[in-house]
Amino acid sequence: MHRFLFEKFPVRGKLVHLDASWRAVLERHDYPPAVRAVLGEAMAATAMLAATLKFDGRLTLQMQGAGPLNLLLVQCSSELALRGLARWREDVPEGSLAQMTGGGRLSVTIEMSDERRYQGIVPLDGAGIAECLQAYFAQSEQMPTRLWLTADDQRAVGMMLQKLPAEHGGEEGDADGWPRVSMLAETLTDRELLNLEDETLLRRLFCEEDVRLFSGSPVSFRCSCTRDRVETVLKMLGREEVAGIIAEKGSVEVCCEFCNKPYSFDPIDVERLFLDKEAGLGTRTLH
Repeated sequence: MHRFLFEKFPVRGKLVHLDASWRAVLERHDYPPAVRAVLGEAMAATAMLAATLKFDGRLTLQMQGAGPLNLLLVQCSSELALRGLARWREDVPEGSLAQMTGGGRLSVTIEMSDERRYQGIVPLDGAGIAECLQAYFAQSEQMPTRLWLTADDQRAVGMMLQKLPAEHGGEEGDADGWPRVSMLAETLTDRELLNLEDETLLRRLFCEEDVRLFSGSPVSFRCSCTRDRVETVLKMLGREEVAGIIAEKGSVEVCCEFCNKPYSFDPIDVERLFLDKEAGLGTRTLH
C-alpha cells in the first residue's frame, strides 16, 4: 500500500497491490472468473478504504443481492490484515454488478475497538464496485472520490484519488487541479494498473504534476477465526441442537469460510463446552 499526495492542491491518493495476500484467498476457494474478478476488486478497495481512515478496529465491505452472486464479504483491520469470501449459485454472468447480483445493496461498516459502530449503505446499481463506492463517498463522506480497480489470478490492484477540503493543505488557486488529475487518471488501463511499479505509474499518469510518493505499508492475508470463537457459536446454537448433530454424525465439524481451516468437536468436547457454559452461568459473586 502506497499513499501519495499532490503538492500544489489538496488531492491525495492510494495505490494498493495485493499479490501473495490475494493468492492466499484464491488457494482456499475455486471461484468462477467473474466472481474472482469482483472479489479481487472488493479486496483492493477495502484495503484502500481501511488505509484512508484513522481508526482502531475493523472495516467490512459487504454486498448482498438476489442474483447469481448473492454474497460478497471482505474485512480489513486497521493493521491492514485482509480476508474475504464470496457465495454464488448457478452460472454468474459477465456484466455489470447489478446483473451479477440482481440488485441489492453494498454496505461499508466500521467497527471500532471501543464498540462504536458506523455504517453506510448504497444500492448495487453501478457497473462495478468502483462506481458503487464513489456513490458511497458522495453520500456518506461528502468527499469527491474516484477509484480504479482490477484483478486477475495473480494480483488484485487499485488506485484511489480523493479531493480534500482546502483546510487539509495544498496551495489555493489551482481550481482545475481535481478535474485535471481525475481526467488524466481516466487514461489508466487495467494492464498498467496490474503491471507497472507505483512510481512509474504515477510518473506516466501525472508527468507534469508535483506528486510526493510515501513509503509503502504491508498488506497481509490473515483470518481471525479461532477455536474459542467457534465454541462461542456452538454455545449460541444451544446444547439440544449441538447434541442432535453429535447423535446424527458422531462429531461436529466446522470449517471457516474465509480460510477453510477445519475445527472438530467430539462428544467429550461438546460435553465440556456446555458444562463450562453452565458453570459460568451459575457463578455469582456477592459484594
